[in-house]
Amino acid sequence: MNRRAILAEALGSFLLFATVIGSGIMAERLAGGNIAIALLGNTVATGAILFVLITMLAPLSGAHMNPAVTLVMRLRGHIRTDAAIAYVVAQIVGGILGVWMAHLMFDVPILQLSDRMRSGPGQWMAEAVATFGLVLTILGTARVRPDSIPASVALYITAAYWFTSSTSFANPAITIARSLSRSFAGIAPVCVPGFIAAQLAGALAAHLVSATIFDRPKEAL
Repeated sequence: MNRRAILAEALGSFLLFATVIGSGIMAERLAGGNIAIALLGNTVATGAILFVLITMLAPLSGAHMNPAVTLVMRLRGHIRTDAAIAYVVAQIVGGILGVWMAHLMFDVPILQLSDRMRSGPGQWMAEAVATFGLVLTILGTARVRPDSIPASVALYITAAYWFTSSTSFANPAITIARSLSRSFAGIAPVCVPGFIAAQLAGALAAHLVSATIFDRPKEAL
């Protein structure tokens, strides 16, 4: 098992989740109650850090930073089961530490539980669609233009923040971590299982669709 890869997953999740929560707190403080402006600030910061982290860490671990992505990579035989489990643990632990670091930086209580309700069929469908699109973006771009993965993922998440009603968590680890923050980016713990189920369903659907679209030899149009 590659320890550097596991550390890269933990570090990437730490920085990504700290950015999501930290930018959410900053945006909420500066937006003066304007939710659209707050979401825009949160979106730009998240898209930017994704580009940086994937560019920097992909050569080490693939820069999954997301259990749904790791699951699909395991199903496709790109990673062993023991490494996949280690990745997921690293993503969750590193991500929670990132949330706590964001709280520390903004002088709010480190240990929190969110009270922001995010539930219902629309939200669950949004998470399934968001995760489907994310995984499809990764697999499709890897097939046709692998050097563009950092930009493709960053731009997809930037768009998905706005076209999904859930603001595109698209990541079981970050869903868990965001339940530990009573901030603009939080989610109540009771809503976490529904989000994760929808995310995994979306990831599996993308795995199946990509096998049909991208894994076959190119045919004449």
